[in-house]
Amino acid sequence: MLFQIFSLILQVVVGVVASTCLLRMYMHLQRVPLSARSGNPLAPFIFAATNWIVLPVRRHVPALGRLDTASLVAAYAVLLAKYTLLGLMSSAMGHWLSLLTQAGFELLSTCLSSLMWLVIIYAVLSWLKSGTDVSYFLAQLVEPLLRPLRRVLPQMGGVDLSPLALLLVLQIAEIVLNTLRVGTLF
Repeated sequence: MLFQIFSLILQVVVGVVASTCLLRMYMHLQRVPLSARSGNPLAPFIFAATNWIVLPVRRHVPALGRLDTASLVAAYAVLLAKYTLLGLMSSAMGHWLSLLTQAGFELLSTCLSSLMWLVIIYAVLSWLKSGTDVSYFLAQLVEPLLRPLRRVLPQMGGVDLSPLALLLVLQIAEIVLNTLRVGTLF
């Protein structure tokens, strides 16, 4: 029972930190301003949740163009630490290659689920027509993903189906990823 409680708490904390690191990386990639002065409502939270791990990693891992590799490595390191800690606690420590692989799959799964949540929140806020900073911030993150789909999908009676199509694509990618994950367990 205690192991399950600890596992749940660890899963939530690691999920928030890893997702926030990935959000930081994606915002940097999309050139979304990260400063609080720019009006980004989530900047203080993102920095508070990730600076403790991203800044030390950044000293050793350089960026690759617009890709903030320090945030990506930090997210992977947090997930790897979770798998290692759970393996040690359960006395079922897997092979090191298995730990690296599972953390990699978890990183990809976190990317997909984070994108799904961004699209869902963006779609709901677009229905409410709220002109808030959060809506603008989400539009900067989601619109580049929706543009290619909008070129292909026609508007159906004034309804934009591109968020639904993107969610479908992300779900299919998640199914493929989970199938690959099960196929590589050793």
